[in-house]
Amino acid sequence: MATIGFGLTFWAWNLISPLSGDFKDNLGLSSFQQSLLVAIPVLVGSLGRIPAGALTDRYGAKLMFPLVTALTIIPVLLVIPARGSYGAMLVVGFLLGLGGTTFAIGVPLVNSWFPPAHRGFALGVFGMGMGGVALSGYFTPRIAKQGETLPFIVVAIALAAFAVLGAFLITDRPGRPVPTTSLGTRLGQAGRLRVTWELSALYAIGFGGIVAFGVYLPTYLKTWYGLSATEAGTKAAGFALVTVVFRPIGGWLSDHIHPAIVTCVALGVVALFAIVQSFDPALYPVGTLCFLLMAAGLGTTSGSVFALVSRVTPQPQVGSVTGIVGAMGGLGGFVPPLVMGAIYSAKDSYSIGFMLLSDLALAGCVYAYGRMRNVQATQP
Repeated sequence: MATIGFGLTFWAWNLISPLSGDFKDNLGLSSFQQSLLVAIPVLVGSLGRIPAGALTDRYGAKLMFPLVTALTIIPVLLVIPARGSYGAMLVVGFLLGLGGTTFAIGVPLVNSWFPPAHRGFALGVFGMGMGGVALSGYFTPRIAKQGETLPFIVVAIALAAFAVLGAFLITDRPGRPVPTTSLGTRLGQAGRLRVTWELSALYAIGFGGIVAFGVYLPTYLKTWYGLSATEAGTKAAGFALVTVVFRPIGGWLSDHIHPAIVTCVALGVVALFAIVQSFDPALYPVGTLCFLLMAAGLGTTSGSVFALVSRVTPQPQVGSVTGIVGAMGGLGGFVPPLVMGAIYSAKDSYSIGFMLLSDLALAGCVYAYGRMRNVQATQP
């Protein structure tokens, strides 16, 4: 249930991106304005994970998951009247960020139900819900061809159905530790853990890369390789699908090999093929191969980092730490689309952006191997 809910709310969270080309044409937007439009939900959804995770520690996922899902219906439907105004779309995009907070609700729920030896794989399976980005990239433009408002109605109905089912079927683990301190105190405790920020940096590269490609890859493929909106959305969905498949693989590997080693190797793959893509190879076959291998590396990293979270975080603080780490991961996805749009507007090239990605991935690779292999479990 957590995985399904995560997938549906992520679809809602990513509703604007597959249609951003249409919004750009209809509203006469610049590349930067288009990038800002798709990045706003990412920013809000990322920062919203911090209170969402801490509130889940306190009130449980049984309340939080259906509630947040139901509230996400409102901005999904508001897209319909807002489509003709850029300012209104920015406001709706801000509200749509709510759908991106469910990650911080699902992780402590899943984490509490599984023993440590199996948490990596279990969290990886839950992480497959980020496939909602792939669902959005593939289905949203196709549904829109049948009617401009239809995608928003379909997603709203799906969210409503899950909110009702989730209220009955999601169950918090009996006897789970419930913190009694205030929200601010718990976030402060999580923020004082060094490992929170180390994991945040790694997750900002891994999951941030996934989110960044999820929201900007259709624009990149359409602009640089001249693909249609549907073709670009389909290929972006394929990229997202690979990340979804490799996330539980990263978690499973982390149950058998130290997750820091898995993270190191995965980020090394990303760094290598980001360099190759920076030389603007033809889309077939080299460009496609680069994107698929980067997707595999980023997906594996996302799974292995949260295996690290479950290993080194005290159980009562999992939600709070998850909220911060998840927020930083989402913020990692907020910045690159803006950077790519600005670089392209200034230089008519994306090469600098891919070289920056390779630098970050290589730095994460070195840090994971040099430092994170030796991190021990922390205490509250």
